[in-house]
Amino acid sequence: MTDAIRVETSDYIRTIRFNRPDKKNAITRPMYTAMAEALEDANANREVRVVVLAGSEGVFTAGNDLVDFIEAPPHIGGGDMPPVERFMRALMDCEKPVIAAVDGLAIGIGTTLLLHCDLAYASDRAVFKTPFVDLALAPEFGSSQILPGLVGRAVAGELLLLGESWDAAKAMSRHLVADVFPAGRLEEEVTHRARTLAAKAPGAVRAAKALMTRPGEPLVERIVREGGIFADLLRSEEFKEAVTAFMERRKPDFSKFG
Repeated sequence: MTDAIRVETSDYIRTIRFNRPDKKNAITRPMYTAMAEALEDANANREVRVVVLAGSEGVFTAGNDLVDFIEAPPHIGGGDMPPVERFMRALMDCEKPVIAAVDGLAIGIGTTLLLHCDLAYASDRAVFKTPFVDLALAPEFGSSQILPGLVGRAVAGELLLLGESWDAAKAMSRHLVADVFPAGRLEEEVTHRARTLAAKAPGAVRAAKALMTRPGEPLVERIVREGGIFADLLRSEEFKEAVTAFMERRKPDFSKFG
């Protein structure tokens, strides 16, 4: 495990934090490996219900460490899985909700990874940029498909072709992040939302995420799929607890469920 990634778990929340502020949290291969391991463990760990990705004060991440990147250029899908691909696959495969807290710079993969998080929040000093074409490279990890689908092709071109920077307000207006907070309040707001999610029925949360991240399908097929899951959940112990709590006029206690 590298000291450049800090991993903490408390109250069912796993926080994975970039911790290389002297290099603007530029990500090395050992850092990708550490984050992948933390995500893989979170996915299998009953004591983790929510994952938070965060940086250090004033900087989320400046993206790939260029020296590290040049020493071992990753070939995604080209054989042995490079650490960056292992991390991104672990992020995409995580069955539990992942929240990003972006304070300051989110460059390259620092923006790309947001497209694979379930919730993303930014500080008012956040800056988003994907300088792939500027570096004579191409977009990565599905961003050429997801971003145009999210904001439209012409708007996505500002990031993926022109390499423009978006401030926090523009990122929120274009649905890259859900909300923007003053820098001093960002982590407090994210922690509040993470705790709210962690207190909910974990099986129901996983089911909702699985449906939301499932590839598109005809609407009738999706309705049938939702109906089957809904029917299964109606028979679950989580649902019994939710109904009992409602009848007893108390908050449901889902702490005994995994």
